[in-house]
Amino acid sequence: MKLAFIALALAAALLPRPAAAGNAEDAIALSQEAVGQYLPDLAFTDTDGSTVRLMDYRGKPLLVSMIYTSCADVCPTLLESLYPAVKVARKALGDDSFAVITVGFDTRNDTPSRLRAFARTRGIDIPNWTFLAADEESLDALARTVGFGIYSRAGGFDHLAQVSLIDARGRLSQQVYGSVFEPPVIVDPLKALVFGRFEPLRSVDGLIDRIRYFCTVYDPSSGRYRFNYSLFVSVGIGIACFILIVVVLAREWRRSSASGARPS
Repeated sequence: MKLAFIALALAAALLPRPAAAGNAEDAIALSQEAVGQYLPDLAFTDTDGSTVRLMDYRGKPLLVSMIYTSCADVCPTLLESLYPAVKVARKALGDDSFAVITVGFDTRNDTPSRLRAFARTRGIDIPNWTFLAADEESLDALARTVGFGIYSRAGGFDHLAQVSLIDARGRLSQQVYGSVFEPPVIVDPLKALVFGRFEPLRSVDGLIDRIRYFCTVYDPSSGRYRFNYSLFVSVGIGIACFILIVVVLAREWRRSSASGARPS
């Protein structure tokens, strides 16, 4: 069932580059083997013609997707589905808590102007979401690092519909597959990165982020995340009860000690 889902996520591509086997098993194996790698400091060109380096994104989580502008089905669907999930994440986690880049992998045709038009046509206008054009060298290095395979087929190429989650240190943390995303598919793993779910507690700020992680929950009825105050209150009540029990036990112990110390 899993492989069938992955196979459905394969989208047509046009970039002519050699590849090994183009089946779903090879694609997902390549993708999963990349988890744990660190992004190199590669240079790309944004839709304004400015140079953007991957090192510029260190310090906060990053979502990476790769598309080509001539795609008429899965690539547009992927971004149009990712867009509302990113909007939900910004409201739940903070506008500047993470960034998103989409790299055009048809290096001959995915120019800054075409990427700008592609984003505008899909209504993608989020400030921290940048569309990037690449040269062959930078594209190959990025594709290897995030495990993005492009596979030859008659008349074009296939690739996984994939979003890569990068942590604040530039490490590939997780892959998300599929051309359609419900918000939790993207926001839940992103929430763990933003709030340092897997980082050791070293400060009060870290403790606050940990509380925010556990108390920020998805509400299916509204399609949004909200801070669950009831959970926070429950934790507070539990701590208060624990302290009260400790105080009562301490008083009883002192009382018993005082009674035992009196002369008979």
